[in-house]
Amino acid sequence: MRKPAGVERLYIDFDSFFASAEQHLQPRLRGRPVGVVPIASEHTGLIAVSREAKAAGVKRGTSVRDARRLCPGIVLVAARHERYVALHRAIVRAVETVLPVKAVCSIDEMVCALTPAEQADALAVARRVKRAVAREIGPALTCSVGLGPNELLAKIAAEMEKPDGLVVLHPDALPGPLLSLPLTDIPGIAKGNAARLARAGIGDMAALWRTQPKELRRLWGSVEGERLWMGLHGYAVERPETQRRMFGHGRVLPAGWRSPAGAYACARVLLAKAASRMRRSGYAAKALALWLTDRHSAGWYGEERFPPTADDPSLLASLARLFLHAERETPSDARLRSVHVTLHDLVGAQEREEDLFAFTPEAQIKRRHESLSLLADRLNAHYRGPLLHWGPWAEIPGGYAGAKIAFNRIPDAEDF
Repeated sequence: MRKPAGVERLYIDFDSFFASAEQHLQPRLRGRPVGVVPIASEHTGLIAVSREAKAAGVKRGTSVRDARRLCPGIVLVAARHERYVALHRAIVRAVETVLPVKAVCSIDEMVCALTPAEQADALAVARRVKRAVAREIGPALTCSVGLGPNELLAKIAAEMEKPDGLVVLHPDALPGPLLSLPLTDIPGIAKGNAARLARAGIGDMAALWRTQPKELRRLWGSVEGERLWMGLHGYAVERPETQRRMFGHGRVLPAGWRSPAGAYACARVLLAKAASRMRRSGYAAKALALWLTDRHSAGWYGEERFPPTADDPSLLASLARLFLHAERETPSDARLRSVHVTLHDLVGAQEREEDLFAFTPEAQIKRRHESLSLLADRLNAHYRGPLLHWGPWAEIPGGYAGAKIAFNRIPDAEDF
């Protein structure tokens, strides 16, 4: 495997993105402690915190009640995912006035590949990126930039001096700058993996550095452990392209929606959104899964399998059957906390060709339903809302059903 002699990747990580985005969009919030919540409710937790609120001890995940106690002046703002996505796209355009974005890693992270000429003056290129963002976007949205021989080390570098940092991890300097980091600061080492490493006698970065790659593969139970070792040691690790495995959405239920009927109404909307995304990507599903949880984290899980299906009427009928099973198997007074729907066991359009051209009455009805579902998708995307839908459509408090920003997914404009 190739081991770069210099820095080949530039990683950009925006600081407190959702909260900083609100300070950018609402200048009156600049310099004030800001917390972003998923919905306007006193019974939720913060999903983003500005640096001013962090200084008062507020963290991501802090409850609204605790945030107000820790920081009485905090301003809480309900998330506006559509605005954040538009801002993200403007940021990509700003970065690309300096150099192309190789990959978008999340709503607030992206990585660029440096040419040999850019590698020779990498710090200057990084400063140009930061200036471009400040010029094209504004001063409220700062980014931390990391430079390294590969994406992993560049990402670690970007995290080392937040906010508004600029750090180089040159391969010749390794492992020195890494040795002071806790293991959980390394992408891919969560608390569970850190505990597994500790049981194997690996409690800090020095011990991890000395470990052999095959040993990390054994501890991880997969090739990911070996890839981590290669990345930390500066090798050019190229990850295989992942294949789409599912489309799904989940939602913590608002206070007035925690009955089975409320959960079903919410699930219908989430399924319609997931099915629309699936059709837009050219897939059909052979399975639908439903997962319900209550306030004690107990859950009900059910799954229905069927021939490759992409039309809303068939999928909604499957969901209705799953809910009938759920109602029979859960207490009648159950107070549900969340609902999740997932379309999986995906099949591409070419694999469905034979079934689509079957001439049974059922197949013809299914084709007609799929054509109508695609028409509804186009009209809903054009008019930016649920203009056409099958059966009742519930307006879920908090909005953005199916259009929330996930860790590794940025919604398309059609999702809103």
